[in-house]
Amino acid sequence: MDIFQKCLDYTKPDAFRATGLYPYFHTIESRQGPEVVMEGKRRIMLGSNNYLGLTACPEVIEAGVHAMEKYGSGCSGSRLLNGTLDLHLELEHELARFVGKDDALTFGTGYQTNLGIISSLVGRHDVVICDVENHASIYSACRLSFGKMLRYKHNDMAELESRLQSVPEDNGKLIVVDGLFSLGGDMADLPSIIRLARQYGARVMVDDAHGLGVLGPGGHGTAFHFGLEAEVDIFMGTFSKSLASLGGFVAASRPVIDYIRHTASPFVFSAAMPPATAAVALAALRHLVAHPDLPDRLRCLSEHARHAFGARQLDIRESALAFPTPILPLYTYTIEDTFAATKRIYDAGAYTTPFVPPATREGAALIRTSYMVTHTEALIDEAADMIAKVFRDMDISRHGEPEPQ
Repeated sequence: MDIFQKCLDYTKPDAFRATGLYPYFHTIESRQGPEVVMEGKRRIMLGSNNYLGLTACPEVIEAGVHAMEKYGSGCSGSRLLNGTLDLHLELEHELARFVGKDDALTFGTGYQTNLGIISSLVGRHDVVICDVENHASIYSACRLSFGKMLRYKHNDMAELESRLQSVPEDNGKLIVVDGLFSLGGDMADLPSIIRLARQYGARVMVDDAHGLGVLGPGGHGTAFHFGLEAEVDIFMGTFSKSLASLGGFVAASRPVIDYIRHTASPFVFSAAMPPATAAVALAALRHLVAHPDLPDRLRCLSEHARHAFGARQLDIRESALAFPTPILPLYTYTIEDTFAATKRIYDAGAYTTPFVPPATREGAALIRTSYMVTHTEALIDEAADMIAKVFRDMDISRHGEPEPQ
């Protein structure tokens, strides 16, 4: 059989293009702020991870320009060989200090970071235990490792304990969990996870891609929100969200970081982070340190969004209501309604992101909205009015929480 046959048989995108409901790859023609120009029209941006709004911060942009002028456009080699700049080391030092760890290591993307950490640490006789709603990069990393992967239902601590009990005592155990879940906007039950990890001799890794800059005092992350920063063994974060750049990092004890530095294939065999990218991440981190009130403002706006959507009788995912994070998912239930609602909202003047199976369970498709420090209450209210009208017109409001499977 021709290996390309699967490509010829893959017709789902064309089917949705034919209906006019295909929701992906819209083109942005301006800076990514609270309002953007997309395909010639002004849209309220409710689909970005630019939580602190720093992609348009003048001092952050200036740092990238100066780095390109000083170092050139790229490093042309791996960090192991000719690609390590003093700028990389400076960034890693300040990241480690920010999250309270001994050392840190940067990668070219967040996806690479998870691939590098997990494939390096999880060996043939080790077990990695994951929340089912962990990011896809974590599952790819587990498949790349030589260890065994076990999953537990989302934030189900009884099932996590059952999984831990099933692992022989002599096997290494790593619990990997998103700090702030990108789909549901809720946090991991980190206190219970830490307690179980200590009880069963496991280590804990928190992927705080969405929590960094958002949760905890001064935006230090999910572990700091719970006061458990000393108990988390491995901290993973990214630059493509709150830190306005591209890349990722791992922070941990020096022996762990040195081991990853020399054994993680996605790090050893990849070209180094470009100078401008590293400089922008460093400038954004310093801006956050200098403005620790930014996450508080973000929480206020997130709370305002919850009240705005709740007042308009929209079904908010229940788990997202426990704490005001900048991720607010609205149930649309079916794939067809999700894509149709996304299209109508887009045409009305707001951009949101659809999530459908297999990213969600069947019957629990949703539209994810997300918020930035640079939003205003007036913009949020304007977008909420647009979305509420679409939901009313389509009669998809107030069907209740989908039954768990």
